[in-house]
Parts: sequence; C-alpha cells; structure tokens
Amino acid sequence: MFSTEIVKGVHYVGVNDRTTTRFEGIWPLPFGVSYNSYLICGSRKNAIVDGVEVSHCFKQIDKIKEINPEIQIDYLVINHMEPDHSGGVVALCREFPDMKIVGNAKTADMLKGYYGLTENVMIVADGDCIDLGGKTMQFHLTPMIHWPETMMTYLVEDKMLFSGDAFGCFGALNGGIVDTEMDTSGYYPEMVRYYSNIVAKYGLFVQKALVKFNDVPVDYVCSTHGPVWHEELRKVVGLYDKLSRNESDEGVVIVYASMYGNTESMVDAIAHRLAVNGVRNIKVHNVSYADESFILRDIYANKGLIVLSPTYNGCAFPKIESLLSSLQLRGTCNKVFACAGSFTWASAAVKRIEAMTEKLKFTRVDGSVEMKQGITADVEKMCEALADNFVAELKK
Repeated sequence: MFSTEIVKGVHYVGVNDRTTTRFEGIWPLPFGVSYNSYLICGSRKNAIVDGVEVSHCFKQIDKIKEINPEIQIDYLVINHMEPDHSGGVVALCREFPDMKIVGNAKTADMLKGYYGLTENVMIVADGDCIDLGGKTMQFHLTPMIHWPETMMTYLVEDKMLFSGDAFGCFGALNGGIVDTEMDTSGYYPEMVRYYSNIVAKYGLFVQKALVKFNDVPVDYVCSTHGPVWHEELRKVVGLYDKLSRNESDEGVVIVYASMYGNTESMVDAIAHRLAVNGVRNIKVHNVSYADESFILRDIYANKGLIVLSPTYNGCAFPKIESLLSSLQLRGTCNKVFACAGSFTWASAAVKRIEAMTEKLKFTRVDGSVEMKQGITADVEKMCEALADNFVAELKK
C-alpha cells in the first residue's frame, strides 16, 4: 500500500480512480481522477479530513491502518457531502465506531438524508476550532462551492487549507502527491475543465471565499481532487481568481455544427481571416465530435466565441442548443461573441442562437452571416467582414 506524509503528522490517504469513464455521469475522465483524503495526527487525537468514493473506501482504510494498525480516529471532517467524498462514510463509521462526524448544520441534514446517520454528529459553525494536540483545525463555511454545505478546514499550525472541491482538477495522481513531486503542466487544463464544467455557475461564491482567506497565511492547499498545491500555490489561486472573475486569454473559440460540410466552409473562411488578422490562438470544435466538457473548458479559457449552426427542425442544431443551454446555466459572460448559420429553405439557426444568448453579458459583434444552401464568393466576403469586425472588437 502507499501513503505519503505531506508535513509531519499530516498524511495523504486518498485514492486514484482510473476506471470510471464519466465524472458525475457526464464529464469524461481520459486521465482518471483522484479522491483525496487526509489523516491529521495530533498528540492527543486524530482526524480524517474528507472521505472517498464508496467503491474505494477499503483502500482508504487500508492506508490509514498502514500508518498505524492500532490507530483510533476521533473525528471525520466532511468538507463536502457529494458522494465521491462522503460515499465511504458508513464503512469508516463501522471501522471506527467511536469517531465523530464533523460538519455544519447542512452537512448533518445531508448525512441523515443520504446515509441515515444521526448519531455521533458534531455540528460546527464558522470559525469553530477543534484541538487535536498541537494540530488545531479551524472551520470556515464557504457555501455554494459548489453545494450549499461546503466548507473548508484550516490547519493553523501547518498553514494548510483543506479546500474541498475548490482548486481541484481532473486527473489521477501518477506517483507524486505534492506539486513539488511532479510535472504539473497537465493538471492546469484539467483544472480549467473542472472549473468550467462544475464550479463556473458559482463564481461569485468563489470570489467571496478568496476574499475570506485573503489575510490567512496558507502554505499548502489540499483539495479533494488533484495535486496538493505548495510551490505553485500562488499560480493556482491566481487561476481560480481569474476564472471566477470571468477573465480569459485573447484566444478565439469557434464552435460549429455541420451536417454536410456547408456550414463548415464558413468556419474555414472565418478562421483563416482571424489568422490573417493576427489571431494566433484559435480553437475549433465540431459539436458532433468534441465532447461538451472540452468545449466549455476552451470557452472559459478564451475571450472570443463564435458559434455557427445550420437550421435544424426550425431551431439550431441540437448539440449547439445543448451547449448554449450550458452557457445559460453558468451565466457565462465577458466574451466577445458572434454567430453565423445556414439554411436550405427557411432560416432559423441564427435567430435561435441570438435568442439563447440574449441575456448573457456578451459583447456582440455586428454582421451575423446567414447562408442559404452552399457557400458563394459573396458569403465568403461576409464571413471575412465578420472576422474583421470580431478582431477589432477583440483588441479593444
């Protein structure tokens, strides 16, 4: 078995999942995912912070027993009740029957609802502390990151923040636990994808949490997914701050559907003209092949968004409609936006795209292009004009 002491008395007892193909049944996991759990050993008492998904709970227990076969666990702190972190709680209660489960009032309600657990539950409020003996856990309520019961646990003496899902990312931990032990480059795009897929709707609450900890000295951030951040902590916090402010890079994402290649010809004309105008970071997604998870990631990472669709049953293409609904759900904003579309006998796609994005806080570029049937020289010129206007707005 494998365990890691991050700092003296604080051990990593999480697990990797490389077999689940869809996180929350939706988001692809090409690189797996970790469920991070931590064991804090004080001079008088011991605590587990966060659990793991139920199918991996015995691995977690084995790791704890490997550290100390006779260990007594006094507390299980649940920062987040989502079952990928609380699923193993019943097994932990059976293994450590005297253990108290620590959470806030909303945690207690969910413990009862999910697992029927009402005994040995200790409710804490914002700022409350538990002294383990040289290890003081202080609790901070951070609701809606990204459930109403979410909180964070601060280990005062070691300046460690156990942050729940905040600062988390997809991707299993392939050997190292702390960022100093690994090449972290692959985790950053997976952090943007995790944020855009799961947390993006709650950017205001992320900002409130960042302000809350602004004056708290933190040396380690221990999330429930991905590496423990230490050396690159400032970079990670900066990325979360940027994402939650809806700030992004100067790239352009083109998202389109095309049944027979006609709408795609408009994409090529627009993309080429963007490049001629000096745009170097252009990402193109065909919704029929690209998973929405990765499209959302790129939209959140880049300032420009252009959506193209053929008319389909009097609406936009179904997967375009799905993507636009996802943007509506997240309240996506601060994008330079344009759209275009095609039709055979009755135009509808462009009007539908405009209607579905009307309430989003986008900077809209004039010159939407509608193409009837196949592309012509005149349509190409309109696409080029749209790209010119788009770049001018992007550079403002």
